[in-house]
Amino acid sequence: MLRTLQNAFIKATNKWLFQLRGAEPGEAFLNQRRVFIVPTKPGLGLGVMLVVLFIGSVNYSLGLGFALTFLIAGCGVIDMHLTFRNLAHLYLAAGRAPAVFAGEEAQFELHLINRRKHDRYAIWLGFIGEGLPDLAQAADVPGHGTCRIVLSAPARQRGRLQAPRVRLQTRFPLGLLRAWSYWQPDAKALVYPRPENNAPPLPAISEIQEDGQGSAGHDDFAGIRAYQAGDSMKRLAWRQIARLGTEAGGTLVSKHFEGGAASELQLDFSRLPHGMDLESKLSRLTSWVVEAEMRGLPYAFRLAHINFPAALGPAHQEACLQALALYEGA
Repeated sequence: MLRTLQNAFIKATNKWLFQLRGAEPGEAFLNQRRVFIVPTKPGLGLGVMLVVLFIGSVNYSLGLGFALTFLIAGCGVIDMHLTFRNLAHLYLAAGRAPAVFAGEEAQFELHLINRRKHDRYAIWLGFIGEGLPDLAQAADVPGHGTCRIVLSAPARQRGRLQAPRVRLQTRFPLGLLRAWSYWQPDAKALVYPRPENNAPPLPAISEIQEDGQGSAGHDDFAGIRAYQAGDSMKRLAWRQIARLGTEAGGTLVSKHFEGGAASELQLDFSRLPHGMDLESKLSRLTSWVVEAEMRGLPYAFRLAHINFPAALGPAHQEACLQALALYEGA
């Protein structure tokens, strides 16, 4: 209880002190009130040295000591100005966040926009949050230019992953002071379910009529055609294959029927074993969708009220995987 109150107090204090905001759509602007600056350990050491040097110069009336003290102090003031200027008045924008599978790293594209004429160097960006590694990437932004950087965050579960908060910091040019700011990008990555390891083979291809009902396949024979991936083994024209074997190098041909029935691979959530939990079912369907695409097998997809007819291609695969990622269950 006490620890919970402590964490809540720290979070509220940080939000007020550092002006932490929610997701900012469009471009975010780092004005002067959003940039904070403190001395680093070398900066504190230099400050202590200046105090000692100043006291010694006063006690012993050392003119050269005074000159050296004020010279170093002046360099520190200039460094403070340059460090603050290196981060202040910077514009930030979120870019693309491609979809990934659970267990992978989500990649968030971020853009740093410099609308001032001076260059900005050694700006370090990194995600912050519980369970996130303390990693950062450096960026240099030219005057009147932009810089693109990609940060990664672990995608632990399916759904939409909000980009973590970003901390920007710089110690440029001398490393005596550290300026930093926070930014919450308005970016989300779609996380697909993790494909099942060693998933069972794809379901058997069934005969489906045009009205969607099962059929025994009593259609009129219309001839033969080249074998296509997904054709039933029962439809192979063995006699024609034997005749063409020598001339066509063993080309497979299938019997073609005209009528209401067609071969179709169905990936149906309701047909999975009832003993499986929800996430296991979604993982299996994910694995089957990926496998069907890799093998070039047109497949129909059914998940609760979502029903996609048999198709093949990136758009169909993306629609099926998105439905699996956002499925909330009955």
